[in-house]
Amino acid sequence: MADVTDRPRAKSLRPLRALWPFLAPHWALLASALAALLVAAAATLALPAALRQLIDHGLSSANPRVLNTYLAGFLVAAAAFGVFAALRFYLVTWLGERVVADLREAVYRRVVRMDPTFFEVTRTGEVLSRLTADTTLVQAIAGVNLSITLRSTLNLVGAVVLLALTSTRLTIWILALMPVVIVPMIVVGRRVRRLSRTTQDRIADTSSLVDESLNAIQTVQAFTLEELQSQRYAAAVEDSFVAAIRRTRVRAALTGVGTMLVFGGITYVLWLGAHAVLLHDMTWGQLSQFFVYAAIVGTAAAALTEMWGEMQRAAGAMERLTELLEARPAISAPAQPLTLAARVRGDIAFEHVSFRYPSRPDTLALDDYTLAVSRGETVAVVGPSGAGKSTSFQLLLRFYDPQSGRITIDGNDIKRLHPEELRRQIGFVPQDTMLFGASARENIGYGRPGADDAEIEAAARAAAADQFLRQLPAGYDTFLGERGTRLSGGQRQRIAIARAILRDAPILLLDEATSSLDAESEQLVQAALAELMRGRTTLVIAHRLATVLKADRIVVLEAGRVVAMGNHAQLMNSSPLYARVAALQFGVADR
Repeated sequence: MADVTDRPRAKSLRPLRALWPFLAPHWALLASALAALLVAAAATLALPAALRQLIDHGLSSANPRVLNTYLAGFLVAAAAFGVFAALRFYLVTWLGERVVADLREAVYRRVVRMDPTFFEVTRTGEVLSRLTADTTLVQAIAGVNLSITLRSTLNLVGAVVLLALTSTRLTIWILALMPVVIVPMIVVGRRVRRLSRTTQDRIADTSSLVDESLNAIQTVQAFTLEELQSQRYAAAVEDSFVAAIRRTRVRAALTGVGTMLVFGGITYVLWLGAHAVLLHDMTWGQLSQFFVYAAIVGTAAAALTEMWGEMQRAAGAMERLTELLEARPAISAPAQPLTLAARVRGDIAFEHVSFRYPSRPDTLALDDYTLAVSRGETVAVVGPSGAGKSTSFQLLLRFYDPQSGRITIDGNDIKRLHPEELRRQIGFVPQDTMLFGASARENIGYGRPGADDAEIEAAARAAAADQFLRQLPAGYDTFLGERGTRLSGGQRQRIAIARAILRDAPILLLDEATSSLDAESEQLVQAALAELMRGRTTLVIAHRLATVLKADRIVVLEAGRVVAMGNHAQLMNSSPLYARVAALQFGVADR
């Protein structure tokens, strides 16, 4: 997907056609709303005719029954208008809410399946802006604004036809004046469209800034950056305000000029009509009827002028949403993916793998990386920062595909597997623990959705988390706060370990799963991990000596290449790099 700051700008309302797949499933409701709209429009157009009959025949009649009859007819038309207008409003509002709910769900389903490369070029705040501000604009055009547009269109067309039947000469004058209104509306409407897109971009900027600063609030406060961040946000809000006011100014001018032109033309035509009555070419009832129809035309034209700006904004919003709906992840399932066993053996092989991150195309993160790990083996991966340790995990999870070489599980190239099926075979504990804004029970349960409470609590006990969880105010059902802020770093890590234990996958990836634990908790968790790793293929990014000593093999990485392999004692004697890493990382002296 292109950088969000360099998106192409559409020049028409064609993006709104992308709404049809969301409207189509509700065709029966849409048809009912249109039927109610037609009846309400017919009742609206019948009111002037009823008024004409009331003036020309009812008010001029000396018979009260005749007057009552015409008044009753007028009342029936007004009642029909009120009932069906209310029904139309309810139906189209429901439809707008339903469409935007489905749209948001579809966009989120797409975004949550995108690969890391997508998020390297797309800000989270930008996605949030599209899911909130943009869908709100679409909601209006798919609901109430759509109803107003259709109603105004029907009223405009119907009123013009009935105007012609009332007085052809005066109607010709109105039609002749219409281009004076329509042309400025179209020209200025395009300007509104461009400004609306700019406004939405500025709103996205503010959302992105808030998301970034609040997710790093402790860093902001630790470095006393509150004022700096406040100033940055104030500047972003001011830019958004300026863009919104610029758009509003143009829309206000469009509405004001359009309304003045419409009613100026109507006034001129009515002046002609009044003189026709004085010359006895029209009755007062006909003039009243013509006046009301002209008012309907003017009101409908003014509403359409306003809705044109709204449709421009909605088209811009839908264009942005369509970009997300049409985005395709670089990592996807093959057309005919291989089917894995319910539980793989766990043989892993990296075969001459070379990889560059898309954001760093000139730097090799892995360079001809070759490693075979047998079923049930525990392999520790060590090396300096940037050596490629975490990269190997990301490739095995297929967050990225290597530029050359291949990775296999049980001899199957992981590119031929469905990514979700591949990842179900892997339990992963990252060093930077990510918890969700949910309860402790839910956070552990994410390891295996559908697990019962007993299984969740057993996993917590195995991860030495049961004791502190039961001491929380609501026990396992305590809300942990966004990103688990109510827990310490070690507690969060034990929740992540419990999640991996619950997953019960045949392959484990541990990015130093005990780095945030105190000595007592580490002993408990190490014992749990030792039991968990039994019979499982385990790759460990090691930062502690205890992890290294328990590994069957140790792989030493430097600049993306395997430079040494063996056990701790062998490598201390044969690999100067490992000895240096051991001295710095594990506190072990060279020997």
